[in-house]
Amino acid sequence: MIKLLQHNEIDVGQWDQLLATSPHASFFQTRQCYDFYCSLSFMKAFVYAVEEKGQLTGLMCGYLIADGGMLKRFFSRRAIVPGGALLRKDISEEALSALLKFCKKQLAKRAIYLELRNFTDYSSMKSVFNKNGFPYQPHLNFHVHTPDVETSLKKMSSTKRRDVRLSLREGAEIVHTKDLEDVRQFYVLLYDMYQTRIKTPLFPFEFFEKIVLQDCGKLFVIKYEDKIVAGNLCVELPNKILYEWFVCGEDRKYKNIFPSTLATWAAIEYASKNNFAYFDMMGAGKPDESYGVREFKSKFGGELVEHGRFLAVLSPYLFSLGKFAVKIIKSR
Repeated sequence: MIKLLQHNEIDVGQWDQLLATSPHASFFQTRQCYDFYCSLSFMKAFVYAVEEKGQLTGLMCGYLIADGGMLKRFFSRRAIVPGGALLRKDISEEALSALLKFCKKQLAKRAIYLELRNFTDYSSMKSVFNKNGFPYQPHLNFHVHTPDVETSLKKMSSTKRRDVRLSLREGAEIVHTKDLEDVRQFYVLLYDMYQTRIKTPLFPFEFFEKIVLQDCGKLFVIKYEDKIVAGNLCVELPNKILYEWFVCGEDRKYKNIFPSTLATWAAIEYASKNNFAYFDMMGAGKPDESYGVREFKSKFGGELVEHGRFLAVLSPYLFSLGKFAVKIIKSR
């Protein structure tokens, strides 16, 4: 018997058990992550699940978000599931189909599209997603395995190793911080990058202020000449995976200082010292598009993977209109 569940119907013990045994486990499908989403004023958290014979076999945790004023918010409503679905290895096709249909039904009037950003391999289930209106979208990523500091350093390109050593020798400092002023300075750098280069919306400061105070939140900043010149905000699935959520740096501004490289290394070094299986760089773009960030990330010794995304368009007309608007914004 298959049973579909909303948040208050999900047994938390079974949720934790599914997380402990699923090959698709990530920080983003934890109860802690769901509670964190709930604490934020600018998004709405959701979680849906499916049971088979009384056992939880699938779960989908994510958030609803929109940007700007009233009109823009209407046209930018979206549901995002970072990390993809949390599924038991032996979930039936019937149960997975039921969960996907349930999610679409629950979110149909609240979002224009529902996107699952996969961090693990769902290739064996791709046909089930496709049949239920979640076509696959190719998307690349890097996983950097982190057995120990020496091995992690050796796997990096010789140029990146040199840049790390030179930056440290010239006085740049890696700081693992929860200080609110450090968070503010990091946010200023990140906001400028999003405004001038990325040209997509950035979460409000509230997100960064709150995630750093969580046990799972790790902010590594690079300090040089008494100011923050780079930072890397990560979250962790304890003893398993460290995720790079937001990273930025003032590159090409200081002689012999490589802020972004050092910020990325700071997180890899932390993962290497703290028994994480690997460091997830959380995205390297679409394979058919040139992407400078992919070239940068490729130098840190990671494995290039394509776990892709599943995208369910809930309102085709508004989705097409939104894509057109984004193209105009990014071309400015």
